[in-house]
Amino acid sequence: MDTRNQWLSLALTPGLGPATLKKLVQRFGSAQQILAANRKALEECPFLRKDSIASLCDQGTIAKAADHELRLADKAGISLLCWDDPLFPPLLKEINDPPPILYVLGSPQLLSAPGIAMVGARAASSYGLQVAERLATELARHDLVITSGFALGIDTVAHRGALAAEGKTIAVMGCGLDIIYPNQNKKLHGQIVAHGAIISESPLGTPPEGFRFPARNRIISGLSLGVVVVEAAHRSGTLITAHQALEQGRDVFAVPGRIDSPKSEGCHRLIQEGAKLVHSAADILEELALSAPAASPTESKPQTQPLLPPEEGKVFSLLEVYPRNIEEIIQAAQLPPQRITEILLHLELRGLVASLPGNQYQRLAEPHASSV
Repeated sequence: MDTRNQWLSLALTPGLGPATLKKLVQRFGSAQQILAANRKALEECPFLRKDSIASLCDQGTIAKAADHELRLADKAGISLLCWDDPLFPPLLKEINDPPPILYVLGSPQLLSAPGIAMVGARAASSYGLQVAERLATELARHDLVITSGFALGIDTVAHRGALAAEGKTIAVMGCGLDIIYPNQNKKLHGQIVAHGAIISESPLGTPPEGFRFPARNRIISGLSLGVVVVEAAHRSGTLITAHQALEQGRDVFAVPGRIDSPKSEGCHRLIQEGAKLVHSAADILEELALSAPAASPTESKPQTQPLLPPEEGKVFSLLEVYPRNIEEIIQAAQLPPQRITEILLHLELRGLVASLPGNQYQRLAEPHASSV
């Protein structure tokens, strides 16, 4: 039996938040039985508000709203997963306040696959963006679904990293699925729909208001085996996700950064509180007891041939993920300044180095044989 209309009616009832609705299900057994309950039975529920009881006793308005919502979702190609749907993700169903309905664009089956959440600062540093994208790519290659919140910064590169590995990713929105927010990620939105899933608990037309995002975060962590925090300030909203993950019994991982960077203060605090320090994807896989493919003989041996010509390799070896001034590079490399400039430009064109304001440079990636 299709119970979507019944669940929609409950989800649209004033005062029936996820935690309250879960109590009602525990008391009455199903959406159908809740809607069939008489006023006396409902008034015996001390956790129900008076306006909720009134709406449940006079269901004409909410039933009409549910019918309208269902037609809009079907027209937009949006799947609706209710608590009693076999595709509703079992991990998410375990939390204290699971959403009664998930709106899904893309693959509903993906929501039950093993996954890891990755969250962090919107105004992330170049270091944080590089680390997040690399971790997402490596984890996706190990068949983990990468879940994040579609925000700018760490969320965006986490989704992109998974897609770059031809893996799967889930974006959890803090608005209705008929709204793309932020609009700068419009292209990414289409890519995720094609190779993953975009989900929300909010009815269609719900705007992306700030108070909705903390509630959204519990879904990000609830879907996942663990949460990786890449960059977070001391009072960052990202830490809400980490603490919700702990309350849900999920593993929390944190990427360390510079001790003088405010963007890393939250991560360092999490590590002090017991979060697993992450250097690489292997740290996460080990903690989750997921085996990584064995390295091939060629992968396990160090490279014996330089991947860059000698002078380029020398300059590249002097760079780090943290910016370095060109004067320092020239002094350390002991090469003519003009030659250093040529090498840095060449490395930048190959995507190995980034130039930053103030004549500073940082490394972006390790050179591969294909780039030589």
